Amino acid sequence: MLGLAHLDRPFDYLIDADQDADAKPGVRVRVRFSGRLVDGFLLDRVEESDHTGKLGWLDRVVSPEPVLGPELATLCRAVADRYAGTMSDVVRLAIPPRHARTEKEETPPRTPFDLLPPVDVAGWHAYTAAESFRHALTAGDSPRAVWQATAGEDWPARLAELAAITAAAGRGVVVVVPDQRDLERLEDACAPLLGDRCVTLAAGLGPTARYRRWLAVRRGAADVVLGTRSAVFAPVHDLGLIVIWDDGDDSLVEPRAPYPHPREVAVLRSHQEKCALVIGGFSRTAEAHSLVTAGWAHDLVADRATVRSRTARVVALSDEDRRVANDPLARSARIPAMAFEAARTALAAERPVLFSVPRRGYIPSVACARCRTHARCRECRGPLELDAQQRLSCRWCGRPEVSFRCAECGGTQVRALTTGARRTAEELGRAFAGVPVVTSGGSSIVDALEPGARVVVATPGAEPLAPDGYGAAVLLDTWAQLDRVDLRTGEDTVRRWMAVGALVASASAGGTLVIVADAGLAPVQALIRWDPVGFAAQELAQRAELGFPPAVTMASVDGDLSTISAFVDALDLPDGAEKLGPVPLPPGVRRPFAAGDFDGEIDRILLRVDRREGRGLASALAAGQVRRNTHHETGPIRVQVDPPTIG
Repeated sequence: MLGLAHLDRPFDYLIDADQDADAKPGVRVRVRFSGRLVDGFLLDRVEESDHTGKLGWLDRVVSPEPVLGPELATLCRAVADRYAGTMSDVVRLAIPPRHARTEKEETPPRTPFDLLPPVDVAGWHAYTAAESFRHALTAGDSPRAVWQATAGEDWPARLAELAAITAAAGRGVVVVVPDQRDLERLEDACAPLLGDRCVTLAAGLGPTARYRRWLAVRRGAADVVLGTRSAVFAPVHDLGLIVIWDDGDDSLVEPRAPYPHPREVAVLRSHQEKCALVIGGFSRTAEAHSLVTAGWAHDLVADRATVRSRTARVVALSDEDRRVANDPLARSARIPAMAFEAARTALAAERPVLFSVPRRGYIPSVACARCRTHARCRECRGPLELDAQQRLSCRWCGRPEVSFRCAECGGTQVRALTTGARRTAEELGRAFAGVPVVTSGGSSIVDALEPGARVVVATPGAEPLAPDGYGAAVLLDTWAQLDRVDLRTGEDTVRRWMAVGALVASASAGGTLVIVADAGLAPVQALIRWDPVGFAAQELAQRAELGFPPAVTMASVDGDLSTISAFVDALDLPDGAEKLGPVPLPPGVRRPFAAGDFDGEIDRILLRVDRREGRGLASALAAGQVRRNTHHETGPIRVQVDPPTIG
């Protein structure tokens, strides 16, 4: 467990006869390595060693509990190879720290299934092929599907039903969700169906409680595991189903080396253990859709009639709409008249209205003083900002803007705008006098609303649940989401917007979703048609044409310019590999390195290969890190395969 690339392999030790009973594969041990005692795991017992030199002795068995079983060890090795990391780093993510007193506790028996209530799966009947998927699941097969949940779907209930029927068939289940709020909803849905056969694993439990539940899973006292990203490694016996909900959420991005994504770990584990896999969400990532286009997974979607019947009426800024054509300020106003109209209609019907803003607090932006069109850089079309000396510069490329002229009205003056949840709540409190205003976001999140008229201002992911859905929702400051410099800007925007739209009542029940953005934009069109599959297909096709993941395998190497240049030049890359860069990283994506904070200028080199050569690229990167360690090369670097941020 040293975490060094050149030591990422098994080492042989002799076992004393006194240790024979406890020294089982998977147990924690202490060994003497290079003159000092270090932690390790016993992987296997063999009669003879291939090592020709002298062997040392196992110092002691820390615990007789076999926590690193053969299936988990194989998975950790596969994840390390996939992400050009070390197995010890992956094991640290997969196995929680030990608590000796907890290990001595006896695990209580499980409640027999015949004492649990029957499972009603009628909620799945709206989805094409759901019945055949369910039959394959209960028959012990390993179907794989990408589930497109419809608007208004009670997704925790649907996942709880899948988990219950899989556990009733005698197989285990792992369900991974992005955050604690989703986990609590899922736990509430699973508890009535599974009782104590279901446990949750999350960092918020505390080390003792988490290790106690993890041991219950390893000892076979729980069939179903619910948790956040590290729960994908849970040692469930006879695994039959893995579910990843909302795989595009940033909370699922692992901040520790080797930065594995739970979706990719689930794909590896599904293949390794021959178990079913479901990747679900209200929207769809290009990575999930690539599994469908490759034939490795199948679509689990509802027919268009069902989709339309459950979706709210979606409107955006279009010149074909008379309300927009007759309102000269419709495109420049932050909250146009059509949004106020939808909100007043919902409030008059005693239903809540949701205003979604990208950030909490106040966010400065620069726009034309005359028409409020957002100021853009002449070079790269990026958003402009004002510094402390009131000088204009581009937030994307950093180019100073000496003079400004609005492309829409010709104005030469700019003004600073302020947006955010707090400012929006203040404005709406004055606009809708007498109506309670609720804010949700940051450290103050409201989970659910009381019935009645409410104005809710929330940031993405912090929207409260409303009884019977919101009467209307308004997506504000859409420019702040669409203007981000990121490969996944469009995909992430559609994901956030659809999560909001899914909370609104259907059009037949009077629900309206207003997007304050041009109706001609591709993300807006995806929402108007409520077609996340089509948008994901378009996104995947564009990435394939431009050579971006997941159509290709990409790796980033970050660090000092001279250090990363020397590292990449020494790599034995696969045929056809391309090197992009180096380029300096902007301050917004300069994250701490695993070895400590890096205070100097950070540059990035991108390496791109055909998807079929992804394993070769990872091997080359791992070999490069071994060479750095053995040659004692200095200077921290960070290597990421398929990094979450490309730009």
